[in-house]
Amino acid sequence: MDDSNKDNHLNRRKFLRNMGLAAAGITIVPSNVIAGLGHTAPSDKLNIAGIGVGGMGRTNLRHMKSQNIVALADVDWKYADKTFKDYPKAKKYKDYRKMLEEMDKDIDAVMISTPDHTHYVSAKDSMNAGKHIYLQKPLTHSVYESRKLRELADKTGVATQMGNQGNSSDDMRKVCEWIWNGEIGEVTKVDAWTDRPIWPQGLERPKEEMNVPSTLDWDLFLGPAAERPYHEAYTPWNWRAWWDFGTGALGDMACHIMDPVYKALELGYPYAFQASSTQVNTESAPVAEKVTYYFGERPKKGKINMPAVEFTWYDGGLKPDRPEGLKEGMYPGDQMGWGGAIFYGTKGTLICGTYAMEPFIIGREDNPPPVTNELRRIPNAMEGGHEMDFVRAAKEDKKSRVECSSNFAYAGPLNEVVVSGNLAVRLQDLRRKLDWDAENMKITNIGDDEEIRVVSTDSFTVVDGNPRFDTKYQTINAKKAAEDYIKRPYRKGWNY
Repeated sequence: MDDSNKDNHLNRRKFLRNMGLAAAGITIVPSNVIAGLGHTAPSDKLNIAGIGVGGMGRTNLRHMKSQNIVALADVDWKYADKTFKDYPKAKKYKDYRKMLEEMDKDIDAVMISTPDHTHYVSAKDSMNAGKHIYLQKPLTHSVYESRKLRELADKTGVATQMGNQGNSSDDMRKVCEWIWNGEIGEVTKVDAWTDRPIWPQGLERPKEEMNVPSTLDWDLFLGPAAERPYHEAYTPWNWRAWWDFGTGALGDMACHIMDPVYKALELGYPYAFQASSTQVNTESAPVAEKVTYYFGERPKKGKINMPAVEFTWYDGGLKPDRPEGLKEGMYPGDQMGWGGAIFYGTKGTLICGTYAMEPFIIGREDNPPPVTNELRRIPNAMEGGHEMDFVRAAKEDKKSRVECSSNFAYAGPLNEVVVSGNLAVRLQDLRRKLDWDAENMKITNIGDDEEIRVVSTDSFTVVDGNPRFDTKYQTINAKKAAEDYIKRPYRKGWNY
């Protein structure tokens, strides 16, 4: 190694620290400069912090453990304890904002795996501090937050990646390349489904009061969400059910299952959507739902035209009809058991599981088409390659960086589509297809004075052998509700 390379090598940490808010990209000495050493030198490692490390965040950090895990922030230190023990040298925090302030110069990148409702604020603050961001799916809780994160990624120039690991898989590339090569013709209809929720949904707000565990900072858990008393039904993990904290089965799994559909068909934004479901209430997502999105014609891709597409999502045990030609005794997605997607083309039907796994074309199971290798392959995508591709991108200069496959320029619009489906679910009492102005993030066919009735409480008893129903409703201005669902009001002390 010559003197100039040694200087670059030794000064890299100083360079990273001096980037600060500019965060226009970072340059490192590539690993091939120190080839022959058989390991990655400490100064070639990213300093990574974790925010929300008790669940999937632990897995994400494990996939990045070849780097320096320097700080960990979690509002629930009992839930996060295993991860704290994984990295005993990492400094621990409950408030991620304090971590960013105190360790600003020692953090290059941040992995975020908090509940959905705090994805935006933690990512926004980290990006404004010049940190590269790996953010779990769904990207954000709302459409507006997703739009803002995409814009902020473009403004700051940091490397970004959403945690939908199937996006980096070889099977994802196979689905795209088969479709673009015309193997099933033009696609006009897609069905997709998941077995989720596997947590309770359709719940009313608990009435009993509970003491906040000493290991949990409840105020920090609430973040921008409205005040409410603590209850064990909210956290850990079961927060997915509650509208204030999660995005239901659709938000949980569509960033995985819709992903190959969105990418292969280059869907962009829908012009309308509608939904039906089991009972909708004011507090949590329904037990089961069906959401249909309508997409217009798009530019030609590869060998095929891209006509208008009707995409229908099912969850909670609901499934699409079995496609014609499928072998008896088989159901799409059996290979994973979690769900999948069915592409109906003019020349054939393509089926894939969750994460685009194990795709096949009906009638060609034993003779699959070749791939074209048009898309960049990412080694071991499902076993940490997705996370390490983010590490790779974070180490590259922005001017020459190969962006991650699910960077926010892609993941932002995908997530907008996913969470806009919850608008259809929550506004279904309007009993119509809702027209969507994606550019302005607005439903255009709701009158100023229209109202929806949503269940607030529901009970059923049997008295002397006779059923007694007691269902109460809350009447809500539909236009105001839509605006709040698109851009939710934040609690005092939190802002966009």
